[in-house]
Amino acid sequence: MINENAYTLGTKRSCIRELFEYGRARAAVVGADKVYDYSLGNPSIPAPAEVNETVAALLQDTDPLALHGYTSAVGDLATRQAIADDLNARYNANAKPGDFFITCGAAPGLCAVFGALSVPNAEILAVAPFFPEYRPFAESAGFAFRMVAPDIPDFQINLEALEEAITANTQAVIINSPNNPSGTVYSRETLTALGAILTEKSEKFRHPIYIISDEPYRELSYDGTEVPFIPGIYKNTVVCYSYSKSLSLPGERIGYVYVPASAQDAPALLAAVAGSARRMGHVCAPSLWQKVIARCTHLRPDLISYDKNRRTLYDGLVNAGYKVAKPAGAFYLFVEAPGGDANAFSEKAKAKDLLVVPGDDFGCPGYFRLCYCVSYRQIVESLPIFAELIK
Repeated sequence: MINENAYTLGTKRSCIRELFEYGRARAAVVGADKVYDYSLGNPSIPAPAEVNETVAALLQDTDPLALHGYTSAVGDLATRQAIADDLNARYNANAKPGDFFITCGAAPGLCAVFGALSVPNAEILAVAPFFPEYRPFAESAGFAFRMVAPDIPDFQINLEALEEAITANTQAVIINSPNNPSGTVYSRETLTALGAILTEKSEKFRHPIYIISDEPYRELSYDGTEVPFIPGIYKNTVVCYSYSKSLSLPGERIGYVYVPASAQDAPALLAAVAGSARRMGHVCAPSLWQKVIARCTHLRPDLISYDKNRRTLYDGLVNAGYKVAKPAGAFYLFVEAPGGDANAFSEKAKAKDLLVVPGDDFGCPGYFRLCYCVSYRQIVESLPIFAELIK
């Protein structure tokens, strides 16, 4: 006997991965330079030089156990101290090493937090558009997954819809800013209003309603746009962070869960996060990469090439007649599909080896996502195809 839900998840890839695998197959036929693949958010800028230098220096360590041995399940103390120091220097967070649980990237962190907060009849709200994997993560933890309709065309938070969606069973609201897929950065005004709603509803229903803030793109913002530190706005916030995008390390799988001491039931919640991770087979995050992060958590990405891609692609699409949400962060554009059917548009684009991701699985039909963490050549060469398609 095989678990049917696991079988379904294992045999039906996400729409993002389906397009990515299709692109790889097509590249083998027509050549990689003839496939304009905007499907996968794989960083295209190199990791900062200091990261590679740190890895090289660590590999000279003559004590292999010190480098490759187990760490504490919650993470190496020096790593957690370095992360706390960084947040304190930037946001006056008053963070301590004991507030952190080091994870294999943000995704296992989210799963651990979902497992920690899942109680009978629990509901979680996801603000659309959202990363599609939130749904299987939450449902596998036992949550009823509820979507909050998008705020079109600006893609801030639809506060009225969110307030109406909150019930006595709502345990948390998951948000992602800078946002995948829209590139929107939630403003301080939006987040303050969200915090006020959740404070009022928490008092009404006599239990905390947490914000789960998924933050792999925190360091990717443009034009001086502020990315507010959400625990400084709403105390019942849990942060799930990854160094995949900020340091261009997606394959190394390193990140953390941060439960501020100011959050309600913080010690119990952090213990439950650890227990939830243990239940999923967590032993410890990779020790080598914990040591790298301990020395490199202060580094920030060089966004010049992303910003050039962002401006060129945005301007090119708008000039061709597309309606595009102007992104202030991350490395995505969210585009209204000509004719209103993003799946049909994606298929037409696919026939020209132009790969765009329909927005249905992001909770926003009628839009498609473009990842502009690609070569500048791809953007320039693909713009005529976009212009042809909209005609």
